[in-house]
This record gives sequence, structure tokens and C-alpha cells, in this order.
Amino acid sequence: QVQLVESGGGLVQPGGSLRLSCAASGSIFSIYAMGWYRRAPGKQRELVARITNGRSTNYADSVKGRFTISRDNAKNTMYLQMNSLKPEDTAVYYCNADLTTDWGSRSNYWGQGTQVTVSS
Repeated sequence: QVQLVESGGGLVQPGGSLRLSCAASGSIFSIYAMGWYRRAPGKQRELVARITNGRSTNYADSVKGRFTISRDNAKNTMYLQMNSLKPEDTAVYYCNADLTTDWGSRSNYWGQGTQVTVSS
């Protein structure tokens, strides 16, 4: 079994910062890429940021310069440092991992999501 568990969401004022974490655990052989997605009320889920096992990154235009994605391969953990938060960043943030399990199955896995609310 594979589990992705997000943490670090919450309520923050505009201009504030939050750091999200995503820990992957279970029968993991190798993680190729991890990413953060978000779904705001009434909108479709969108990619926020993605990082490969080679630490190549890409970001949504709306978060470039404000968010930073990173990962600790030894701990199978990914982070999202979010600075200069705006009300439009309010959403449920989901962790995603493209990985291969110990029994050789490659698939995408999702976390349960963590709420980020930016409001004064």
C-alpha cells in the first residue's frame, strides 16, 4: 500500500506564508515526480508546481516567484513554501506522486488534501 499525507494548511492573512508538506510512505520502490495541485471552490483542479527526481521544477504562472517546491528524496517527502499569499490562492491543495511500487506497478497516487485559506 502507498499513502500520501499532506500537512501544513491553515488560515493565513494576505501577504503571509505557509509551508505544506507531503510524506509518501508504504511499498515504494521509486518516486519519479511529485507535484502539488489545488482546487478552488467552483474551479477545476490545477497544477501548482511539480518536481522530478532530478529536481527539475515547473510552476503555474500564477505562483511563480512566490512559491517554491522542494523534495527530500531520502525521506520521500515534498514541500511547498508559499510566500506572499493572496486570497486567490485559497483552495484545497493536493499532493501527487508518480511512483513505482515494490511489486513493479507504476501509477499516480493522491493525498487527501489540505485546506489553505487566505483571508483577512
